[in-house]
Amino acid sequence: MAGRKSFGEELEAADDAPVPRETSPSLATLWERRLARRDVLRGFGKAALLASVSPAVLSLAACDDAPQARPDAIFGFEEVPGGIDETHHIAADHDADILIRWGDPVAKDMPAFDVNDQSASSQLARFGYNNDFIGFVPLPYGSGASDRGLLCIHHEYTNDNLMYPDYPADDPRTFYTREIVEISMAAHGGTIVEVARGEDGRWRTVTDSSYNRRITPLSTAMAISGPAAGHDRMKTNEDPSGTVVMGTFNNCAGGITPWGTWLMSEENINFYFVGENADEREAANHTRMGVPGSRSYPWGYFHKRFDLSREPHEPNRYGWVVEVDPLDPNSTPVKRTALGRFKHEGCENARTADGRLAIYMGDDQAFEYLYKFVTAAKVSGDRAANMSLLDEGTLYVARFEEDGSGTWMPLVHGENGLDETNGFSSQADVMIETRRAADILGATPLDRPEDVEPNEATGRVYVALTNSKEREQTDAVNPRARNLWGQIVELTPAGGDHGATAFAWTMLVKCGDPRFPAVGAEWNPDLGSDQWFACPDNMAVDPSGRLWVATDQGSGWNAASGAADGLYALATTGDKRGIARRIFRAPVGAEVCGPCFTPDGTTLFLAVQHPGADGTKDFKGFERSSTFADPATRWPDFEPGMPPRPSVLAITAKKGGPVGG
Repeated sequence: MAGRKSFGEELEAADDAPVPRETSPSLATLWERRLARRDVLRGFGKAALLASVSPAVLSLAACDDAPQARPDAIFGFEEVPGGIDETHHIAADHDADILIRWGDPVAKDMPAFDVNDQSASSQLARFGYNNDFIGFVPLPYGSGASDRGLLCIHHEYTNDNLMYPDYPADDPRTFYTREIVEISMAAHGGTIVEVARGEDGRWRTVTDSSYNRRITPLSTAMAISGPAAGHDRMKTNEDPSGTVVMGTFNNCAGGITPWGTWLMSEENINFYFVGENADEREAANHTRMGVPGSRSYPWGYFHKRFDLSREPHEPNRYGWVVEVDPLDPNSTPVKRTALGRFKHEGCENARTADGRLAIYMGDDQAFEYLYKFVTAAKVSGDRAANMSLLDEGTLYVARFEEDGSGTWMPLVHGENGLDETNGFSSQADVMIETRRAADILGATPLDRPEDVEPNEATGRVYVALTNSKEREQTDAVNPRARNLWGQIVELTPAGGDHGATAFAWTMLVKCGDPRFPAVGAEWNPDLGSDQWFACPDNMAVDPSGRLWVATDQGSGWNAASGAADGLYALATTGDKRGIARRIFRAPVGAEVCGPCFTPDGTTLFLAVQHPGADGTKDFKGFERSSTFADPATRWPDFEPGMPPRPSVLAITAKKGGPVGG
């Protein structure tokens, strides 16, 4: 989700026990088995001759004409072939219905969306832009229902050049007014919307639901809790208490807690600040977070809190995890500072052996780190008692060793150099400058750690490392220089306990085209020539334990695979470990986000973000830059005058039963 280039985008006792190793066959073992069956090197002669060619060029090789895979015992769907065009594609035995689009009402009595008559007040009652994470909370609460619930959806950022009919191509700075800026602010944040499945099997939004709510940086006051609450570095002219902040923005992958609250993760917060830093003490801290961004949104010219020359502490109030109670539309969201401040991606969680909660998080930038927060207290059966659970606990950062072992290192004030000698006067300082604290502990810099997904069926944890074209020095967990393709790492907690501070790790897959040795990809040797993918991002585990992976190739999609982004089922165990199948393909320029299953697995909600925006070429091969008047696609409406609209889809199997078979 990070790494976009256009304006508006660039703006993602068990502890001491021997660490168990993986029990599923390794990819190397599977390869040896296949060698024993037949000659797998057939067709690789040409690739060997091309081994010295740039991996970026090799990865552009066109998919061959092999027939798409048929359903089998693991992947119960007919695979969608690779490619790229104006619309989305779903497996032939499934349906993908548009559930809600940017501009659709989430409040009752709202008129139909008129893209030529936008206002901030109207946008506050409508679905926001660039839908990302999706969480599902069944209704009634605690029922486990799969036909009615609340969707909690992030709106990461806006593509202003595709939102407004008169957006100028030459100098966008002359375009903005306070009203335009506030429309953009109102389109950020998140949406809570009730959805229900009708007798015809189709999902619809419930626009008159009392639960429906927009969370935005323009309209939503939030509390600050935990170690940094009230600290001097959190205080501003508008909030001298350091305990109240307006809103949240640039929210990526998130999570839903066992007590049904929504965890919103703040990622690229640097792209929202302008001006020169007025506080020398904060200069290094802001630089470490990239504040201000190179192409920041112009919010600071109309809202002084985003101007560093006037409010140098304001950036310290973003980059956190926000907890929201979707079951109480009058509740105040809370920024939980005990979970650290960085470019958060993902807040998926799992119970520890003694009943506490472990929350896994990535810091989505090249050479950043993987984190885990473990609560001090156990999860209670009393929902109210859990509402302050995330204020006390330990934040850890990961170090990966070359031998396949790993350690979670605690980020605790007064320990391991996190003290006055290094400028940390309290736990608040450690949390405000989490990245610098992790530097001091010697955490392992990774290839853009994004979503992190525990799998309750196996007890393992999957980490999406999306890519890192900046990497030169390699190591075991980051094995490729100029890594355009990414990898998925599998963690096994010591003793099967998510509270353990030791883990084993192995590579599940190294993404990219396996036909070309220079790419360095590693998959199951039985992978079809059109089944590989690049740049894993959001992930989900379905009720049967299968891992689903959404891809984000960024603005250089054609340099990673030459095909559109999509959603893939990926086997993690048995002889099919490391085989992927594509169930969904996005329209040109779009990223796939937020895969989310209902408890019974019969519906998969999926977000399609920024259609028409990514890419240096359209699907016909012509160089182009999408505009409101001339976008690469008009998905999903395909109506003259209507630009592309980020949307959430509801995917179901045509014959019923679980998505994916």
